[in-house]
Amino acid sequence: MPTSENLLWLIALPLFSSAILLLAGKRANSWGHVMGTIVSASTFTIGLVEFFAMQSRPEESRAVTQKLFTWISVGSFNVDASLLLDQLSICFVLLITGVGTLIHVYSIAYMSHDLDRRRFFAYLNLFIASMLLLVLGDSYLNLYVGWEGVGLASYLLIGFWNQKPAYATAAKKAFVANRVGDVGLSLAIMIAFATFGDVSFAGMKENVDQASSTQLTAIGLMLLLAACGKSAQFPLQSWLGDAMAGPTPVSALIHAATMVTAGVYLITRSNFVFDEAPIAQLMVLIIGGITLLFGAIIGTAKDDIKKALAASTMSQIGYMILATGLGPIGYAFAIMHLLTHGFFKASMFLGAGSVMHGMKDEVNMRKYGGIGKFMPITAITFGFGYLAIIGVPPFAGFYSKDKIIETAFNEGGMKGLALGLATLLGAMITAFYMTRVVILTFFGNERWGHKDEPHESPALMLIPIALLSVGSIASGYILSRGEALVHWLEPVVNPLKEHHEELLPPIVVSLMTLGVVAIGVTVAILKYRGVQADHAPEKVSVLTKAARRDLYQDDFNEATLMRPGQVLVRNLLNIDYLVIDGLVRSVGKVSVTAGNQLRTLQNGYVRSYALLMVIGALALITTIWVVTA
Repeated sequence: MPTSENLLWLIALPLFSSAILLLAGKRANSWGHVMGTIVSASTFTIGLVEFFAMQSRPEESRAVTQKLFTWISVGSFNVDASLLLDQLSICFVLLITGVGTLIHVYSIAYMSHDLDRRRFFAYLNLFIASMLLLVLGDSYLNLYVGWEGVGLASYLLIGFWNQKPAYATAAKKAFVANRVGDVGLSLAIMIAFATFGDVSFAGMKENVDQASSTQLTAIGLMLLLAACGKSAQFPLQSWLGDAMAGPTPVSALIHAATMVTAGVYLITRSNFVFDEAPIAQLMVLIIGGITLLFGAIIGTAKDDIKKALAASTMSQIGYMILATGLGPIGYAFAIMHLLTHGFFKASMFLGAGSVMHGMKDEVNMRKYGGIGKFMPITAITFGFGYLAIIGVPPFAGFYSKDKIIETAFNEGGMKGLALGLATLLGAMITAFYMTRVVILTFFGNERWGHKDEPHESPALMLIPIALLSVGSIASGYILSRGEALVHWLEPVVNPLKEHHEELLPPIVVSLMTLGVVAIGVTVAILKYRGVQADHAPEKVSVLTKAARRDLYQDDFNEATLMRPGQVLVRNLLNIDYLVIDGLVRSVGKVSVTAGNQLRTLQNGYVRSYALLMVIGALALITTIWVVTA
């Protein structure tokens, strides 16, 4: 496999930049944001150089590696700290650094009045470095380091305004939920080591046929648990909505384009495990199907514009996870939807930030209305993202999501029918709640309660949104033309190895999808075109109440995990206090009591000492007499 000396720079540049900005302190306030943005752009440039170099090589020689040092060497177990850049990881490198750079530019203006802007850019660079390590590591251990780094960076960014208790709590919630998933990744690595004696992707793939179905199923299920935590999938999805407490650029970078896609990357990278573990693969399908509907339903009831988009993200990642469970061709379509989603969802999150900027940080859509005529550029670019996510041709989502729906139906049998109907229902609900967002925000009557009219955002915010919206239009066509991405990923995931029988022609699937999308859009228009004010009376159904409470996911977690956990901890503390500490205290009491008794012998009276000497002498004489008699 060819080697490259440039891979380390992809990680080192943002990592060093982060360290410099943190260590320089207030001295970097005037230039920290510039440095952070230039470094991010530099990593994107290196990524582009590697991408074009990869294209120029023969298909079998496109993957390159770079060994940094020997990390672990114990007996026959050796792990190198090495980087791997292949057809899969380059997709993520370009997404992370490209979208990340645009978000850096956007943040220069968005965070311009924040006194800690320099620290914010340091955290952004730390996140990019960690995410790049995650996708470039050539083994699960190397991936794990980046995985944990991403978790740390997301915690710091979500809680960036931690002087507000709610924001600090949201950061802790995200951190804890991700730690649950991290346990799954840790166990998967341990089982892999016990099974293969190796944790590198290449080594495990080469010897996968030597593992039993039970071992591979265990590894697959633990990897799925890890993916559920990082990608906010059922049942570990409750943290994503609260994570919107962080600055909007964080929502765009972490919770739209990059971090939440790490689970999709993990499953796709582990394709050799899931392809040989049908039970684990079935669980991937189930989790993806549940989550895509779960998130969509929640999105219908959220009035906070960022939380509505967060629920949408949860649902769209559900589509990707479901696709990874559809076999070799599904991995390619999952990555395609991941890439298109990175464009249109990031543009909408940044568009939401633009709306908030013009509305004095108001997030309640019921207090918006008619903003489109005051913020036309924001409205148009947001509209491009909206058309992309609901799958209107020729926008990006039409090409990527329709392929997932088509592949789901082509599974055949009851499973294919169930998966196909679930994806269609998700498409209809997506069209409904996204149309709701657009109507409540940009159309209808003006419902804000202040006299100042909304105003368009500065150019540094609008340019990144505009560039991302171009991707919302063109990326789907480019990636799907001639099955370009499918062929590109073939050496990694073998998407052309097998094709399911085409049960439904693509045109039929597209017409079905457009039909349900039209239904969702129509229902939303009829329901929300007449919204007059945020306090207007509204009939709330049981499902709406449940959706507003995130389908009671927090209540469920509290009842089944938190409360029993508190009881368990209290009982363990009691055991620790009464038994363990009790034994220690008993030893101490015996020592103190013995000391107090012995202390009475040292009373300071000469006659007592003389008596003891006489008694001792008599005891000694008696002993000698008895022994010598």
